[in-house]
Amino acid sequence: MKRIYVCNDEVTGLLSALYDAWRTVVVDGMPECGIRFRGCIEQEFFCEYTEVEESEKKAGAVERLILKNLGWYAYKLIYQAALSTDPLKGDAILGTMLEARRIADSRRIMDHLGNAQVEKVFELSRNVGDEVHRWLQFLRFGELENGIMFARFEPKNRVLTCVAPHFADRFCLENWMIYDETYQEYVVHEAGKQWVLVSGGELNEELAGAFSDRERAFRELWHKFTESIAIEDRKNPGCQMGHLPLWYRKNMVEFMPM
Repeated sequence: MKRIYVCNDEVTGLLSALYDAWRTVVVDGMPECGIRFRGCIEQEFFCEYTEVEESEKKAGAVERLILKNLGWYAYKLIYQAALSTDPLKGDAILGTMLEARRIADSRRIMDHLGNAQVEKVFELSRNVGDEVHRWLQFLRFGELENGIMFARFEPKNRVLTCVAPHFADRFCLENWMIYDETYQEYVVHEAGKQWVLVSGGELNEELAGAFSDRERAFRELWHKFTESIAIEDRKNPGCQMGHLPLWYRKNMVEFMPM
């Protein structure tokens, strides 16, 4: 009977499920395991469902296992795949780890795209990476009345932890916060310190919308600038949407009404 491990759809939960599934297949010798996420389970016949006890200890053990045996490149792709919205990403990652045991050089596992699970991890990672790249260009900060730089966005994949290091490097001496509306998570950065991830809790819309006078003045100038450089006869909405899809624009200053 196939055993399916059920966990929360976030990195610690997924890595904890991988820990249990790996021990079941490799240590206990069960031939087949799967991973599903709470809230999006489709019941299958002849399957045993097991709730995962999630912990940072399990997650850390899996991370060390991947880094030691598969290497940094594979770890990066697996981590990005873990951030995707695909409900079968857990099976793909587990399958990739098991496939690495069957080849001579496990550190070259991501070259084995002939394997369906490896190919899926590669595709999921590429999709997440493409979204991260776009948000690094389109994310907009605004100065609040309390002096904190605030940005919000609505990503499809759970990319907040991939976006944060870029801005921590660029704005290392600033107090700033990024809010992920899709997954209700925050990254908070205090000037001169490391950023931290905060989950849960509602955003105070009153404080988040209280921009400083200087911010409002710069937004008005930016609107006038973008309008003044536009050439009416060369407007091409179709081409524009190819480079900047509509769902990126909601929180961009250029498209906000004044």
